[in-house]
Amino acid sequence: MQVHGYLSSSKENGHGSFTLVHGYHGSFSLRHWLQQSDWLPTLEATLALDEESVKRVGDDTIGGPAVSRQSRLIRILMRDLLIGVNYLHSHGLAHTELRLENLHVSPVDRHIKVGILGNAADFYEESLNVGNADSGMDRREMMIAFDMRCVGFIMAKMVLRELMDPSIFTKFKSFLTKGNDPSCLREYLLQILSRNSPSGSCGFQILDRNWGAGWNLLSLLLATKPSERIRCLDALRHPFLCGPRWRVVPSMDIIRWGLGSTAVRITEEYIYGNTQRSRLAHFIGLMEMLNPHSKPKNWLELLPGKWRLLYCTGRHIGLTLRSPPARALIGNVHLTISRATDSTTPTFRFTSDISFTVMVGPQWPHNKDGTLGKLQVNSLFHLSAGRQIYIKEETTSGKFSLGQSIDRDALLRKISTGKWGKAIPYKELPSSLPVVKFVSDDDIEVTLNLDEPLSRDVKMAGNIVQEVRMQVPPEMFDLSKLVCGTYVDSRLLVLRGVSGSALFFTRSCSDEGSR
Repeated sequence: MQVHGYLSSSKENGHGSFTLVHGYHGSFSLRHWLQQSDWLPTLEATLALDEESVKRVGDDTIGGPAVSRQSRLIRILMRDLLIGVNYLHSHGLAHTELRLENLHVSPVDRHIKVGILGNAADFYEESLNVGNADSGMDRREMMIAFDMRCVGFIMAKMVLRELMDPSIFTKFKSFLTKGNDPSCLREYLLQILSRNSPSGSCGFQILDRNWGAGWNLLSLLLATKPSERIRCLDALRHPFLCGPRWRVVPSMDIIRWGLGSTAVRITEEYIYGNTQRSRLAHFIGLMEMLNPHSKPKNWLELLPGKWRLLYCTGRHIGLTLRSPPARALIGNVHLTISRATDSTTPTFRFTSDISFTVMVGPQWPHNKDGTLGKLQVNSLFHLSAGRQIYIKEETTSGKFSLGQSIDRDALLRKISTGKWGKAIPYKELPSSLPVVKFVSDDDIEVTLNLDEPLSRDVKMAGNIVQEVRMQVPPEMFDLSKLVCGTYVDSRLLVLRGVSGSALFFTRSCSDEGSR
């Protein structure tokens, strides 16, 4: 092994110590590069990016918009980092202190080097018993998982430059240490990161590309359970790190992730024309067909939590073309689901929380200011198995069917012509799909809270309830109209009402502030 040099520390008694230096790649760590105001062109010049260099990440172009340049650069840096970490792991070592300060750009070969190996640890301690192989394996897996979590933090800081701020990064880590699922990071970061930050929204655009592939990789690197964290070789094959020249066959989990992410992005457009509504209904239908949890026992762990309503496929009534007696501007609509502790059978308490602002007077306030209010609805449900029926086009409506009776032929035509058609594991649509049926066990309780000066105006309170009821989906006001659950995972939920409408939810974080 070649030695670059050494560092000595002499003492008064003549004795001292020295440290061998096996490589020196400059005084700048990757953190120093990223903190420069012109970090993007500087790093591109340092790495000497050309058409040949970008081919190693599956790309064939250079330049372009800032988001494309940054995305390409992050793929190069991440692949170099994962190759270096995999080299350590394949030689029985864990770095244990992976962070931006320990990564350097070599001026010789223009690659990222993983340095500062002073705290690197062997997977198998010499003190371990030879017969105790299981303990050694557990130690190996835990150390690899710890390194991968550190890689996830590095990726998050490179993409989301706001996390370079120690106070914001502390909130980011706190979210994870509280046991929140990393798949909900996007929903959480939308609340704490300012879109007017110096880096703009480039980080979100990069992670949202390719149907949210970046968020998927980040969630796999930061998975709560060490056994579920992705390893280096699998990460190198992830679609986020593979450019357009490389044909990557996505797994079914990534296909589900992409469908959900695309639907969420459409809901954020807030322009629900016929095109958007048709696309959303299409994606929700595809998600229901790929539901990974079709049995009630699978929902017992995933269903509890706080869910924010993103979209409803039913009718939409707003304030634009109406002059109601009470103008209510709807805010967040949440559905909180918890296990009922006073029941011997698996029973869930559903709580619908609808926040709104009442604007008094004939004129619409420019700042949309008014009296705050909240409507809460409670009900109890238990789960059972059911099926969602797909009818044929010529079939007339007859008996009541659970959930929505969907036109099977029309849906099949849409799927066969869409880019997601290859994801569906059915050559011919089935006549029905398994769902989880909700059975109401109790009467509905409705509570209305209004701030002053409207808290004592009974007539106004009645008008407000009618207005809120008109604008929100009827299933959120009368929970007994919720018929079945057709899709659930760690971050998304789809419920169907008695009218056939689909309610699309995303999991809301426990410490999320109100918007």
